[in-house]
Amino acid sequence: MSRSNIHLLDLPNEVLFIILRKLTNIDVLYSLLDINNGRLDILAQDKIFTNILNFVDIDNISLIDRFCIDILPRIHHNVKYIILEPILMEHILLATVYPNLTELKIFNFEQQIALKYFTDESSLRSIFRQQITNLILVNNDTNESISSLKDYTKNVYANILNFFKNLKHLTIIGPYVPGLSLCNLPSTTFYSSNLTHLCINMATFDDCLYLLDGRLKRLTTFNVTVYSINNSSTIVHNMDKLPNLKCFSLETLFRFQQYDQILSLRRMSYLESLALYVCVKGRNRIIDGSCVQNDILVYMPQLHSFTFYINTSIDTRDLSYNLSRENVQQTLVNIGQQNATSIINYHTTYAVACSIFSLPFVFDYLENVGNIFPNIVFSYVKCLLVQDNDAFRHEFFVRIAQSFPLLEYLRIFNIESQLLVDPLTLSSDHSQSYLMVEYLHLTSLDVGYSHKDYLEQFLNETKAYVPYLTQLTVCHRHLKIVTKNFTRETTRRNCAKVKRLNIISPLDNSEDHSHYFPSL
Repeated sequence: MSRSNIHLLDLPNEVLFIILRKLTNIDVLYSLLDINNGRLDILAQDKIFTNILNFVDIDNISLIDRFCIDILPRIHHNVKYIILEPILMEHILLATVYPNLTELKIFNFEQQIALKYFTDESSLRSIFRQQITNLILVNNDTNESISSLKDYTKNVYANILNFFKNLKHLTIIGPYVPGLSLCNLPSTTFYSSNLTHLCINMATFDDCLYLLDGRLKRLTTFNVTVYSINNSSTIVHNMDKLPNLKCFSLETLFRFQQYDQILSLRRMSYLESLALYVCVKGRNRIIDGSCVQNDILVYMPQLHSFTFYINTSIDTRDLSYNLSRENVQQTLVNIGQQNATSIINYHTTYAVACSIFSLPFVFDYLENVGNIFPNIVFSYVKCLLVQDNDAFRHEFFVRIAQSFPLLEYLRIFNIESQLLVDPLTLSSDHSQSYLMVEYLHLTSLDVGYSHKDYLEQFLNETKAYVPYLTQLTVCHRHLKIVTKNFTRETTRRNCAKVKRLNIISPLDNSEDHSHYFPSL
């Protein structure tokens, strides 16, 4: 048979499956059902294309109608996991009966959705109450839209566990997730005898201790992001061992002083997997491998997986010993963390930050990176803060682009001019003495508290290519200098897609910047 005579239906099912899996399940079902071909009809209804259905970002009303009227009733026995937005919940979930539906992911979730649908009067109460065992909410609430964390905890978080009787896995994620706040609430708040996996944000570490007081006895996996770790309240928490808890992940969003607070992790003696992302300040010693071993790991004999980023910021005048990377590195080797590494960064005259972390680096945020950092690829980092007491050369930003290939947000703290270390970098708009740096994923740049040279570094198209930069935080005076009062051609292209301009000092309202920032 000549190649020109081979048709799609001449291919074996195995090959057709490979081809069709390059499409979304929604596209396969919508395109192949009811086209008068029995073979494609059967293939499209295979569990590969019908177990998981994702309706997010579909604005084709006729497509939704056809699914509700014709397609979903035909494949309803196969459907196990549905992904959708609130606007489609009733349309999709009431279109037919889904006897095997157990997982649900809701995008753009807000408090009002819980108040409307997670009640006994809800048209969806049967599915939610009896069937759903795995619930993922992508939160769209903002800090301004909620009255208080305690009200949010009662109206949303506690209500979820009360309403979803068979819920085993609960994950709540999003750009901003209101913190679960249990302080001064009854111990029956956010109670479940079934929940085994929980991923959530909490207001304080104290709230985390409340949660582990016995109200979630079957919890085996707990991933928590904590907004603050303050001095513990006077309430004595239940500090019994947690025999069922096998996996625990703690990330802190802000630097804290109360390192002794996290020593309560010692009660997690049955842990098999531990992940820590913590940034500590106010100590006179850095947290190195020896501290981690003696303070935490020695109390977890069953631990076989330890992923960590621990950053300590210290005033050098408080240091009672000579700090060296070699010594820090040796403490990691001594506790069996041969693949871990460290960064020591003197970012001001009297401030030093020491970071120790496991490899590969699996977190999406990294801070306190200076001129000297390991020659490795941080494949998952999307947000980066760089700062140093010495100026950044052009070569530093070449390394940043290479080491952080998925970087989306970059914040620079450095008041030293590049001219001090790299005079050729700023010599000409057309100089070819340096390599142009490409940042193919960078959408947000903050140079508001940096020397103007770093704004030049990113806006000058002969030095940087930033095709998707949509948010810029900058000092107005620096912006005028670098763009030559918004007339300079070599800085125009990298400004073209900026939709949000955050100015540290006020703009002159008499100035018209629309020609320079056409996307504002």
